[in-house]
Amino acid sequence: MIMSHYPATRLRRPRMSAWSRELVAEHRLTPSDLIWPVFIQEGKNTETPVASMPGVSRITLDILIKKTKSAAQLGIPAIALFPIVADKKKTPDGREALSKNNLVCRAIKEVKNVVPNLGIIADIALDPYTSHGQDGILENGQILNDKTVEILCEQALVQAEAGCDIVAPSDMMDGRIGAIRAALEQNGHPDTMILAYSAKYASNLYGPFRDAVGSAKALGKADLPSPERSTTSTARDSGQRSGFAQAGKHTYQMDFRNGIEAMRELALDIEEGADMVMVKPGLAYLDIIYRAATRFQIPVFAYQVSGEYAMIKAAASNGWLDGDAVMLEQLLAFKRAGARAIFTYGAVDIAKQL
Repeated sequence: MIMSHYPATRLRRPRMSAWSRELVAEHRLTPSDLIWPVFIQEGKNTETPVASMPGVSRITLDILIKKTKSAAQLGIPAIALFPIVADKKKTPDGREALSKNNLVCRAIKEVKNVVPNLGIIADIALDPYTSHGQDGILENGQILNDKTVEILCEQALVQAEAGCDIVAPSDMMDGRIGAIRAALEQNGHPDTMILAYSAKYASNLYGPFRDAVGSAKALGKADLPSPERSTTSTARDSGQRSGFAQAGKHTYQMDFRNGIEAMRELALDIEEGADMVMVKPGLAYLDIIYRAATRFQIPVFAYQVSGEYAMIKAAASNGWLDGDAVMLEQLLAFKRAGARAIFTYGAVDIAKQL
């Protein structure tokens, strides 16, 4: 008779020594799992700290070059670029996104010239470029899906022509993955990959990011409440005053109460030609990451978003927890749930530890 219970089975045995824990570890985190999101700004030799994201700064392109060299040497395989666009260049239609000489295009070219083997991911969305801070074209209180998709296709082509490796539509408009894939194929960019933000939730954890890129002040308070609160008189009144009663991000980003809907979003984007898919945010949506990774035969990425990052930093600064240890624990949780790669603002610091 084979005994499979105590004392024959003692699960503590492999846990008692560091070397044996290493031997039986089911998941590992390495620098090659990390993608570093970077905020870029105009100017020379300038770093502007983001107050709500300790350790994160907006940086000019000359500093970007230096930092990407270091990131590549640490084994980080890719960066993701997010621009800070001057208010004078923001318009209702976000036309600066289509300029071949915009900040992102220049950054792509400069990084590729110096660190050609570092992957570059370009965000495809209009919110950094629109004067109203929304991800799409706004008319009469509505975000126009199909008109926005047409512009996103042009933006993707501009970024691909600049030399980016992956275009990453984060806007959550319907049908944009298929349209962008067709545009890339028809215009000589069949090898440009698409990372689809397929399950991007209308989360309350994006605040520090919006501070960093300067879209928070354009959005106003009306776009920030959760779906449960958005029908209250206070939210309704503030929405009417700001003009976004109908066009908040909750009208196109996912309702965080839903999981089955995320599977539908993922399936559609995969069918339309996505090479990899994103679940965002990460920590509060580990169930979605797990379901996506087990259901679909495609790489699933996770995003440790600005709010998740900032909470760790804030607690660590108060001495309430070991920030580095908690950061590693959270990122490993993403891997355990099934994420192939993780966007994290702590990528460089974590890579140094690893």
